[in-house]
Amino acid sequence: MRPIVDPREGDVEDDASSTKRRTLISLAGSLLAEISIPKLLAALVILIVLPAFLLGAAPLLASIWISTVSSKAAAIFSGVVPALLLVVLIGLAWLGGRPLLRMMEANFWTLNALAVQPAYALSREALRQFAERFLPNDADQQSRDASRALSAAVSGLLICGISLLIVVMAWPSTRWIGSLADLSSPATLVHWALHNSVVIVAGYLAVAGLTWGLADTVMPQPRDLLRIEPVPASGKIWRIAHLSDIHVVGERFGFRIEGGRSGPRGNERFKIALAKLDSIHSNNPLDLVLISGDITDAGRSSEWAEFLDALSPYPHLTDLMIMLPGNHDLNVVDRANPARLDLPTSPKRRLREIRALSTIAGLQGERVHVVDGATGLPRSTLNAFLEPYAGRIADFADRGTMRGAWNLANVWPQAFPMVMLPKTEDGLGVILLDSNAQTHFSFTNALGLVTWEQTKAIETLARRYPKAKWIIALHHHVVEYPRAAKALSERIGTALVNGTWFVRRMQKLGGRAILLHGHRHIDWIGSCGDIVIVSAPSPVMDVTDDRDTHFYIHSAGTGADGNFTLFEPQRVVLRGGTAPKGKDGSMDARCDSAQARRTGRRSSASTDSPHKM
Repeated sequence: MRPIVDPREGDVEDDASSTKRRTLISLAGSLLAEISIPKLLAALVILIVLPAFLLGAAPLLASIWISTVSSKAAAIFSGVVPALLLVVLIGLAWLGGRPLLRMMEANFWTLNALAVQPAYALSREALRQFAERFLPNDADQQSRDASRALSAAVSGLLICGISLLIVVMAWPSTRWIGSLADLSSPATLVHWALHNSVVIVAGYLAVAGLTWGLADTVMPQPRDLLRIEPVPASGKIWRIAHLSDIHVVGERFGFRIEGGRSGPRGNERFKIALAKLDSIHSNNPLDLVLISGDITDAGRSSEWAEFLDALSPYPHLTDLMIMLPGNHDLNVVDRANPARLDLPTSPKRRLREIRALSTIAGLQGERVHVVDGATGLPRSTLNAFLEPYAGRIADFADRGTMRGAWNLANVWPQAFPMVMLPKTEDGLGVILLDSNAQTHFSFTNALGLVTWEQTKAIETLARRYPKAKWIIALHHHVVEYPRAAKALSERIGTALVNGTWFVRRMQKLGGRAILLHGHRHIDWIGSCGDIVIVSAPSPVMDVTDDRDTHFYIHSAGTGADGNFTLFEPQRVVLRGGTAPKGKDGSMDARCDSAQARRTGRRSSASTDSPHKM
């Protein structure tokens, strides 16, 4: 019997957050109708107003402190009491100064990530989108490179000009030197602090806009990698299966958030990919299975459980598997409601971090090392690093208190980057990054940021192992692809906001490292300068059950020029439901040469949603 409306095929409620079946305007309308105004106001105060106040008040408070210390120092010989007060002030400065500086630095980068870098990225990509409309479809690569470079230069000048105008407008209302008497009027202090903050951020943006614009203008532009060498018959070759964005759901017939009904039901396609990988590994062994983020659809416990259950029949694969987190694993607040937001004080984000980290540790905890924050060198294994926290982690998972979240605040940032060390001095090492920005709003969950600490650790590891080859893996795309976008939102809503800065820093590893990522579900292999970049398609997203999907097994080793080279990959196609069945009754899968299907790579590439929820 078939019901009038088959629940296995879903309905409109399954499309509540789908960017494949609903427009951004429609999603925005739902957001405005459902959003919690009190929560939004509280989040704005904590994330914008408070950091802005602290940043702007810092010069005033510093001048007050210096003035007070100076006056006490001048009267130090006039009596014992002033001398004791001076000692107390110095002690307070010693104990409280460093945390205050850390807080100021954290708040500065919070403002930077929320407003400064996205403003430049938005300006740059908008100009590029506009310029590409005037390029002919058959424009050569040099013309496209020149257009992208010019757009970056104009964007830098534009951002600088607007920022300087803001500085001029806000300057009359600023005050940079204060006295103890100024603390008696909080309203006046807030007024000065906020205007100071506007001048500081705008002044920084003026300098940064020029710097980024110049750097993006002169840096090599991303290009398709048109020539890929065939796999050599001899020499050390590493075979790396690259999966990404598998979006495991916790229900048998569950649909993915952003795909809604425009995607496979449940997790069968992922299980088929694992079965095919196991068969391939039996015939031609793999060296590594990498999953570059978005393992789950919303970071729920049931989804992680389904993921582990899918792996259980394949112990040989799990021994080779390493993975890193994506925005869906950490930043999705509510699967069904994009208007839902968590307050920054909520422990829910920490709970999603602990779920991900626990699963990651169970899978690869003895094979990867964490990096010492001070030296940038590898230290203990991930499991050894987490062992002292095991009791607190278990208690927090059971109770979910704010105090428990606070006690574990440093565990997640200290766990990244993770590094799988090369077995020999010229062997292959893998560096796993966390590229997820901390967002508390489902509609903006896809933004990314590679921290300075992680970038520094990569450079330190490369110096420590100068002959090693490196796979650098992260979730977010690091450059925009050298092809025309259908909409500006494709380039902005899912961006790694400091991606071009990161790529510039990685240029010194050219010939030694290859970047692998996912996030946009786009099938692309290219380069930016000397760095080869691989973007993974999703084997489960953007298609209905009856259509094919695919992923790749990459071969990497030393090329003819002596550099670490990506050779021709093996394309593994997963047949849709209408294809002939395999021996086990599941959808069939087959392998193709990527070179033979070069045009197929382009046609199957699917652009991800503008807000990857």
